[in-house]
Amino acid sequence: MTVKKDESIGKPENSNSDIAKRSICIKAFIFDMDGLLFDSERIVQRSWEISGNELGIPHMGDVIYHTLGMNRAGRNVYFKKYIREDFPFEEFGELTRDNFWKIVDKEGLPLKKGVKELLACGKAQGYKMAVATSSSREYAMGNLIRAGIDSYFDSVVCGDMVKKAKPDPEIYQKASESLGIPPEYCMAFEDAPGGILSAHQAGMQVIMVPDLVQPTEEIRKLTYRVCDSLADVIGDGKSGFFPVPAVFLYLLVLQRRMENIE
Repeated sequence: MTVKKDESIGKPENSNSDIAKRSICIKAFIFDMDGLLFDSERIVQRSWEISGNELGIPHMGDVIYHTLGMNRAGRNVYFKKYIREDFPFEEFGELTRDNFWKIVDKEGLPLKKGVKELLACGKAQGYKMAVATSSSREYAMGNLIRAGIDSYFDSVVCGDMVKKAKPDPEIYQKASESLGIPPEYCMAFEDAPGGILSAHQAGMQVIMVPDLVQPTEEIRKLTYRVCDSLADVIGDGKSGFFPVPAVFLYLLVLQRRMENIE
């Protein structure tokens, strides 16, 4: 399916780039997960801080700003290089998992604004959709299934399925291959600079929805647009990445109301 940018929406972030100059022909959506689909990065940050204190390593919560998008191997290298050579990686990992799930069990793991609406819209309009997350497959699939959104995705590519972590383009290249759609026909959705670089280097256009880290001017230049939430990608039927028929938005509202009743 071809979707051309609605000229009434306004210019993309990088209006002078090659991305902006060519009309968009998007056939697939590829989503990051933590901080983009799920409001999880702040919970991870809290679990790191708690776990670091338990191990006598203060301020670990601040370290997350430097490791967003890294897979397990990448974080291990970073911790040993910048925290300390004998960093107790395995013990820290076990503690953070335990503390993460304690918080989630108590407070839940909420979806970010606009997630279900955008996924439903994409599915209805025939887009292929995938997840490209640095998290492990066990963790990713568990979250997607619990949230009831796993069925929207044709493919899920995880950090333990690639050799190189974001910002390397491997994970986005693999995601586009899994969908059978060339990168230039894929729109990536990311919240972190490392993910933006990864998708851009893979040859994709990128919409950024910032979470813990706001984009620099250099990162903005790599994006098609920066949005406050995924809901802004759809807009109100007149604005957004592509217009959505009013009847479809009405059905989405009814669907959410029924979910709340149940």
